[in-house]
Amino acid sequence: MPTSILLVGTPKGAFILERAADEGGGPDDWAIRGPLCEGWPIHDLIVEPGGGALLAAGGSPWYGPAVWRSEDLGVSWTHSSVGLTFGDDGGTSQEPIKTVWSLAVTPDGAILAGVEPAALFRSEDRGATWSQVTGLTEHESRPTWQPGAGGLILHTIIPHPTDLQRTWVGISAVGVFETLDGGATWEPRNQGVRADFNPDPHPITGQCVHKFAAAAGEPETLYQQNHCGMYRSSDGGLSWTDLTANGLPSQFGFPLVAHPRDPDTFWIIPLNGDDRGRYVPGASAAVWRTQDRGETWIRFGDGLPQQDAYLSVLREAMARDTSEPVGITFGTKTGQLWHSDDDGVNWQLITRDLPEIWAVEALVRD
Repeated sequence: MPTSILLVGTPKGAFILERAADEGGGPDDWAIRGPLCEGWPIHDLIVEPGGGALLAAGGSPWYGPAVWRSEDLGVSWTHSSVGLTFGDDGGTSQEPIKTVWSLAVTPDGAILAGVEPAALFRSEDRGATWSQVTGLTEHESRPTWQPGAGGLILHTIIPHPTDLQRTWVGISAVGVFETLDGGATWEPRNQGVRADFNPDPHPITGQCVHKFAAAAGEPETLYQQNHCGMYRSSDGGLSWTDLTANGLPSQFGFPLVAHPRDPDTFWIIPLNGDDRGRYVPGASAAVWRTQDRGETWIRFGDGLPQQDAYLSVLREAMARDTSEPVGITFGTKTGQLWHSDDDGVNWQLITRDLPEIWAVEALVRD
């Protein structure tokens, strides 16, 4: 019988929630385990393709950064930080690495990790040891990189599904970069994306990308939620089209998830703006869905609080599974976890008692 599984990252460790397919989806139907990873702050969780191991990105203020690994669905964990360093001289940054913010797996099984201060690391041995992708750290624009409100972080990694030489990354507040040669060199991919907070609103780098994702089956089609707008690229990030004026209540937000099969569909949660509290517009919670690549939008709020809901949702705190219809889940900074079993149309509260939710991943297992 299929089981729905949610992986949740928080400042107080990881949590795993499970529900059998024949259960209804209310709070009492989900079993919660945690905190896991010994209570370390966890920024991202993913499932390794193939073997199905769980990987968790974290960092301790006492022990430093590490990537955690579980082969038994979170019952036991190991972790490693071997190689997660800029070296004795600090490389291009005199700061030590604080934490691992993001994880991804390449088509050939290598694991990529984005860290703070922004850099990319690679593991060829399932996370046991790590090496720095120096082509990005030593990019000519590096001296101009400035942190966003959350720090100078590499938070999004998208390997090309078939071309091992290509990967996209997102850095706040620097922008999107792509490599075409396996990480040796990197090119900015920010043309058409605004940086309204800069004297020059269209710099080569300096944009505050919040989250981006590739369309299902179309790796050249990218969707981006930025500090200054919602965007679509049809050419792998060489140029971007601003979608903000197409009926959205705000240009500002963090999370974005793409449909697992339909390249035209993705979901976002707009917030009311960078200087207005950063909560859902009008304190009325909703998830917005497009089915035509951002040309039009539908607001869904059934089951969500529609007044006095001063909720914020962070970039990794929304996920989708591969069910039909698609299950969508998001978590809030105040510890609420909400779930929809019908493409985000109707919503139920799973729990309101978790720590601040930094990351959500969703999967279905037989």
